[in-house]
Amino acid sequence: MILIFLQSSVFSLNTLVTLKVLESNERDTMAISLKLIPHLLAWFGIVLILLRGFAGRRSVVTVASIAGFVIGVTGTCILFRSFPVAIPFVVVKSALGVSFLFLWGASIAAIYRSTGRGITIFQGERRGNFPLGAGIAACMASIVAGAICTCGLPAAGSTLLTLLLLAVAAGALAYALAYSAQALDKLLPNSYTVSLSGMLVAVVALLLCSSSSLLRLDLFSPLSMKVMKGVHDFVHQFMESILIPDHLFIRSYIWKFIGLLFGKEVGFWGGLVIWFIPALLIAMAIGFERLPSVAHLRQGAKRRTVMAAAIRERRCRLVIPLLSVVVFATAAYQSSFPSVEYWDPKPLPITADQSGEITIPKKGEIDLEDGKLHKYLFKQGGREVRFFVLMTPAGQLTVDLDACAICKPDGYGQAEGSVICYYCKTLIPLDTVGKPGGCNPVPVAFSVKGENVVIDGITLVNSWSTTVQATARVKEGGK
Repeated sequence: MILIFLQSSVFSLNTLVTLKVLESNERDTMAISLKLIPHLLAWFGIVLILLRGFAGRRSVVTVASIAGFVIGVTGTCILFRSFPVAIPFVVVKSALGVSFLFLWGASIAAIYRSTGRGITIFQGERRGNFPLGAGIAACMASIVAGAICTCGLPAAGSTLLTLLLLAVAAGALAYALAYSAQALDKLLPNSYTVSLSGMLVAVVALLLCSSSSLLRLDLFSPLSMKVMKGVHDFVHQFMESILIPDHLFIRSYIWKFIGLLFGKEVGFWGGLVIWFIPALLIAMAIGFERLPSVAHLRQGAKRRTVMAAAIRERRCRLVIPLLSVVVFATAAYQSSFPSVEYWDPKPLPITADQSGEITIPKKGEIDLEDGKLHKYLFKQGGREVRFFVLMTPAGQLTVDLDACAICKPDGYGQAEGSVICYYCKTLIPLDTVGKPGGCNPVPVAFSVKGENVVIDGITLVNSWSTTVQATARVKEGGK
């Protein structure tokens, strides 16, 4: 039975991808199908966890999961069709962020309740076994999972007929996978139970792991960046408020330890703490749960039997939260070491003429109007400047430093629809390259004379010195 459902799911997957590829003709169907498999496996795991958590509502969970997945796929396709490409990614990423914050609140409530208080983690804890509660939970999780799958497909405009066919293909795929999960759930021993808090952490972990392979949906890298910049700003303001440079108790060797707070590693390790704490708190809460009272039992053997069964059940409920820690670790690894290949050409040496102007032909060995990032290296007076020329999606040429005004100048790489800062992993949409502010590359004044891009060498060097020199002193161990 499971094999039949899996065969149906493979056919539906190929149909789903083909409907998107037919219009764009940019990606091979098989390659895209392989990329979607991890997202579909994550959703399969979510359905399996929900079936195990809502053991008495398997039919409701299955139907709601299928409906939610179809809504997520078609709804995201409509967003891509109706709004700029960035909007659907923002919506899906916001949903992921809300789910992670909700997990944080639930984990704090769980550890608080383990102390003996009578607090409930959330209202669904009392109503979770009701059909409505189980259906809403399954539908919401599947909507987000379906949206993530759609974000992994090539962006292409969809006609009404294509959307209808896409919904049918998504429904067939969801049906095959959901009933495969239901068949597998029936094969599992009844002793493997899942608490509502354990179910929540597993669902969120799988959603975040699925999204971490997509640059625009990844949460761990932005989280690390926010932690890093928050620590940097706090330390900077703290030193200014107590005038540390003139403080009598600060010695030179202490600055070596303070310098660690200005490195990129503080963001990474701080992000890991925030990333793992909810799953660990829920695991601790389950481990701290009180065992049932056996004072009313007079027979010692009966007491030992009841206590052993309770301990065994608690250990089984610990499996899912501990596995979720592994899933969170996988998501962090995928975020830190993405499989995406960035376009990052080696900077070409270039010189200025006698008047101090740098002239770059728009056409020639390198086509500056091909939409790719082209890097150059300019040397003058013992100073080196890295910059690049890029044609934005709007058809405008822009010249920018290979650095921003707030990070160490590790440079940029180009991915699909964006450039990425290698230091803080911030994604900058191609539409905004050439505009100052934030982690955007610092724009450089230039002019177009005929078929050439002309840049003033002195202006270029001064721009590099004034905006990058300070950030270059940030202590950092490498990319």
